[in-house]
Amino acid sequence: MDTLQLLLNAITVIFISSTMFAAGLGATVPALRRAFTDVPLLVLVLLANLVVVPLLGWGLAALLQLATAPFIALLLIACSPGGPFGAKLGMIQRGDVTTGAAMQVLLAAIGSVTFALTANVLLTAADVGGGVSLDVGALVRTVAILQLVPFAIGLLLRHYAADTALSWHPAAVKVSNVTFLIVLAGMLLGSWSDVVDLLGSRALLAGFLFSVLAFGLGTLLSTGSPARRTTMGAVTAVRNLGPALAAIGIAFSDQPAVLGALAAILLSGLCAAIPITAALARRRGEPRS
Repeated sequence: MDTLQLLLNAITVIFISSTMFAAGLGATVPALRRAFTDVPLLVLVLLANLVVVPLLGWGLAALLQLATAPFIALLLIACSPGGPFGAKLGMIQRGDVTTGAAMQVLLAAIGSVTFALTANVLLTAADVGGGVSLDVGALVRTVAILQLVPFAIGLLLRHYAADTALSWHPAAVKVSNVTFLIVLAGMLLGSWSDVVDLLGSRALLAGFLFSVLAFGLGTLLSTGSPARRTTMGAVTAVRNLGPALAAIGIAFSDQPAVLGALAAILLSGLCAAIPITAALARRRGEPRS
């Protein structure tokens, strides 16, 4: 792994941690309690992310008759909920950041356990692969260290030292914003050749449509205010890259075709999700700094 890739990985860690830390600083224990005790919301969010969206990925891949590599990549992404970009998109759109961050962390933790089973079932049913076996403990630890711990620290600061938390919040958001842009730029620079190779194929269209439809399903399968519902849409549209990458390494021997398809589908999905959240932000006023 070269120096630039190591640097991008480090910035990605900072992005994830700072985003969740900022979300914790902006949250309150009563608001978090309301989110986790809202049974209809929990049921709908889990249904959307663990059942409906994986089936959506399979359906799109079959409908568009994707080649084997992008077919596998789309299924792996669809089966992996709780991507940290979801919490960021909740911030950008001035949505219900507390509930969005809480649900994103919950989905990432549950998805660490369910990913291998769901991916195996769909890959076998689609007859495009199988045998995805992952270290569930390692995935759970990663979610805890990068997402749950920063969020919990921010939440504790907000609860026990509110003035300090509120004064730190703008700086944490700025770090999240800057690293977000760097990570996006790094993904584009590092994957541009893979994306170019897939131009003219249906893989990029699949990623774009998957993100739009998942955003809509997440918004529909939610409860509460429009801000909360669209935040759940963003959380649903953005999937967790970690388990998918681990599966490609273990079950598909880091095949370049699958890795390239994964990058292309992910980037085309972000090209759909980011404008949607930006449009929502404009409707709700300027985003918080």
